[in-house]
Amino acid sequence: MKSPAKINLSLRILGKRPDGFHEIDTVMAKLPGLADEITITPASEFSFTCSDASLPTDGKNLVVKATEALSEQSGQALPFHIHLEKRIPHGAGLGGGSSNAATTLLALNGQLASPLPAGELHALAAALGSDVPFFLYAGAARCTGRGEIITAAPAPPSHPIILFKPGFSVSTPDAYRNCLDAEPIPGIPYDPQNYGGLSLVNDLEKAVFAKYRYLAELKDWLLKRRDTKAALMSGSGSTMFAILHPKANPEALIATAHNYFDDTLWTWSGTL
Repeated sequence: MKSPAKINLSLRILGKRPDGFHEIDTVMAKLPGLADEITITPASEFSFTCSDASLPTDGKNLVVKATEALSEQSGQALPFHIHLEKRIPHGAGLGGGSSNAATTLLALNGQLASPLPAGELHALAAALGSDVPFFLYAGAARCTGRGEIITAAPAPPSHPIILFKPGFSVSTPDAYRNCLDAEPIPGIPYDPQNYGGLSLVNDLEKAVFAKYRYLAELKDWLLKRRDTKAALMSGSGSTMFAILHPKANPEALIATAHNYFDDTLWTWSGTL
């Protein structure tokens, strides 16, 4: 089963909530062309493996957490072996772990003798993480509250897109911790960008760019390329994405970025 990545086309931080989370208003879209692969096979008992040795395979992994939560909520055993083939970089703001959890919930719920109704599955997903409920539904969505309130959104226009992730990751709690007080870096553009009627803006950029100047420079550089229509950080980073004009040459822009920044910069190109 495919477990797709996401990008945040818009992420507004509306304030701090009494529960410690932040009130957000975000528009997210899936990238079906960039996806992890989850394989589930019957077994005598539950087990989990992952192709990425740097990721935990115990109860810290969201796939394991999702399986245990579903088993407890349903009161039914889940004797399956799950293998996760990772292709989405982690610590990237692309929702890989949340997508893995939601994909696991949907697949295993379908295997239950008495599947949980949609509302219960949604609540279970929200308890696992703010982004998890989004991946239970098809298409783009506007997510509010702390991210768990899902409303369908129009599909964004189809354009070429490139993702750029440097060799470091960004801690989501760190990004949110300073997001309301961060100061902009002079000369770096933060204003909303228009894309097919959408207003592309990310309120976490100020806090993240203040700590990771590399990302600020990357965004500024991307916006100055003639092939780029819009550029933004996804989620809490560290991935930056560039939406290109329809006739742009993604491979040429990738090659130039590798030459200008460094050749270890992870990139992916596809269609939004």
